[in-house]
Amino acid sequence: MAGDAIRLRGLPSVDQVLKSPAAVTALAAFGHAQTTAAVRGALAVAREAVRAGAPAPDAEGVATTAAATLAAGARSTQRPVFNLTGTVLHTNLGRALLAEAAVEAAVEAMRSPVSLEFDLTTGQRGERDDHLRGLLRELTGAEDATIVNNNAAAVLLALNTLGQGRQSIISRGELIEIGGAFRMPDIMARAGTVLREIGTTNRTHPKDYAAALGPDSGLILKVHSSNYRIAGFTAEVTARDLAPLARKHGVPLVHDLGSGTLADLGALGLAHEPTVREAVAEGADLVTFSGDKLLGGPQAGFIVGRADLVAAINRNPMKRALRVDKIRLAALEATLRLYRDPARLAERLPTLRLLARKAGEIKAQARRILPAVETAVGGLATVEIRACASQIGSGALPLETLPSAALAMTVPDDSGRALNALAAALRELPVPVIGRIADGALLLDLRCLEDEAGFLATLAALDTGDHGLA
Repeated sequence: MAGDAIRLRGLPSVDQVLKSPAAVTALAAFGHAQTTAAVRGALAVAREAVRAGAPAPDAEGVATTAAATLAAGARSTQRPVFNLTGTVLHTNLGRALLAEAAVEAAVEAMRSPVSLEFDLTTGQRGERDDHLRGLLRELTGAEDATIVNNNAAAVLLALNTLGQGRQSIISRGELIEIGGAFRMPDIMARAGTVLREIGTTNRTHPKDYAAALGPDSGLILKVHSSNYRIAGFTAEVTARDLAPLARKHGVPLVHDLGSGTLADLGALGLAHEPTVREAVAEGADLVTFSGDKLLGGPQAGFIVGRADLVAAINRNPMKRALRVDKIRLAALEATLRLYRDPARLAERLPTLRLLARKAGEIKAQARRILPAVETAVGGLATVEIRACASQIGSGALPLETLPSAALAMTVPDDSGRALNALAAALRELPVPVIGRIADGALLLDLRCLEDEAGFLATLAALDTGDHGLA
């Protein structure tokens, strides 16, 4: 006990630590209260270490530890990462990357007052939807358009406006569930509409819709199964066939495209996905779709279609609760403007650029960086180039895969522990690297790797020793 007391007297006081150079720097960055608390915490840890026999650190050492703690705490929890999972629109990693034009527009909107709801011509109050309304009409062929914060909100608002207290008719095979166990029947219940389910899981016919239509019908809901496919003995009624039936009964047809796209993906060598313009032309009264998936913009939900129905939606009190702010509106406007120049769209819009990358280009990149990756892992794993399949993600074209190339890391006689430890070490890099473990290997799919130099620079900091790999 006496020895402990003697050793503990070697610890500096809080005041001594706060006068050290490292603490002075921390005080300037984080302020007195945070720095003092961090110093007290560092001294408490040091005190326990001294009791265990460690030497007492000096004031500068304690201050350095406290400053490191403060820096770690100040770092954003939403950090940039390298997405090498092979999923281009990865929901957990933020989905679409914004085009530079959209980023610049968002930054400008953040820095300055903007004419969000101010008509510069009349000097009177304006409408925030007006910034996108003309572009959306032009690009989709719809009469009118409105914008909310995501596609689930768009569907909710349309159902509440047109179907509250009345029946919404939908095929059983289209009662989808999206991410986070978010189910269409739940959305309908919250919207205050009555679910009228027709048909069976695999087959629904025109006669099923006709039999369901009646005085209590509020709308027909057609949901594009963008995140799953039913194959085999199937039948569904297309929106084109539903449109005349809906008109005959005076009931709106709402077509939820889910991911939605404004471009012909066939031009990129992908499977055809119904475009919003096609859905409008097929006769849907309203079409809903996302902004942050195949469209390649920030999170948003669009409702386009008949002007009278859009006007009714805009009068719904829920619209205000679901509207988007000036930053997203600015980014959306810049993104939509890119679609006016289809010839250069793929090079300007990151989502389409990544989807369009050729397997040969990706494999050549893998060959270039293979030696550096082998050096970084230090012989702890075998690294080889392996052909793989990327996917679009976020429920878009679920059966469509894209030929790609990955750096595959394998560990002989590994039960999985070593690969999991290596994946954890990659996640702790200055810019975390996120891959996927499949087929006995840790795969770094390079489809989404554009910053090659940045990746190699962060990989140089790989420390496998902390995870017991060395």
